[in-house]
Amino acid sequence: MMRKILLLALILSAASPVLALETKYVTLNDGHKMPVFGLGTWTLDNAQAEESVYIAIKEGYRLIDTARYYRNESGVGRGVRRAVSEGLIKREDIFITSKILHGYNPDEAVNDSVKALGLDYVDLMLIHQPGYNDEECYKALERAVKSGKVKSIGISNYYTPGEFERINRIASITPAIVQNENHIYYQNTELQEYLKRYGTFIESWYPLGGRGNTREILNNEAVKKIAASHGKTTAQIIIRWHIQAGYIVIPGSKNPEHIRENINVFDFALTDDEMKIIADLNQARRFENW
Repeated sequence: MMRKILLLALILSAASPVLALETKYVTLNDGHKMPVFGLGTWTLDNAQAEESVYIAIKEGYRLIDTARYYRNESGVGRGVRRAVSEGLIKREDIFITSKILHGYNPDEAVNDSVKALGLDYVDLMLIHQPGYNDEECYKALERAVKSGKVKSIGISNYYTPGEFERINRIASITPAIVQNENHIYYQNTELQEYLKRYGTFIESWYPLGGRGNTREILNNEAVKKIAASHGKTTAQIIIRWHIQAGYIVIPGSKNPEHIRENINVFDFALTDDEMKIIADLNQARRFENW
């Protein structure tokens, strides 16, 4: 009888929707695995980026996001190399994303990014936003994949199926990621559904509303009620919603307490009803126009 009870417990545990952190990866359409949760570094200077990245890695983060435009790639790279040198991780355990801007020589931009990071390769490189010569930028990203400088590629701030297809139609490598503004007030499920045919994931920047808007989102009454029922913060509820809704999520912070808080979302799951309550908060309202 005791053996049957133990077997039933194991079956129920295996069927649980709450997964351990190390299982929290998606397989991209190019076969590479990417964590569903990570750290954003927008607005951090190099010193802040280095420290935040190092702390995040110690707390279990395995995805770090930066960009040429952020001017903090060297700090991000130092934080990663510091963690590697101390034996906290191996290089292959951490997934680094950067972005290049249109309007520049794209091959030089890719080279400069890899050099600034001080790493042998970048796991994911994105075009930061649409604009002049972005199609040639994408071709440069494809060349970087062939040379081994970059593993996966994608685009950022392309919000409609038409905008996605303008790049995809000239691509020999389908974008693996579309990184866009995405939060409870702007969910863009139409694009998410469209991209499923390609195995392309949406990655959410400003998942908590971004600078100047976080307070409004974190004080949403519906989210506060859900948070109280789980004994979690509203930030944790929103991050968990992103993950369960199929998004990759990169909340940014330089505050060690917030870095620790944000990753603590893998020991509970939102119910179907709670997911619907948050889905119904969608207002198709963006806070930025990038």
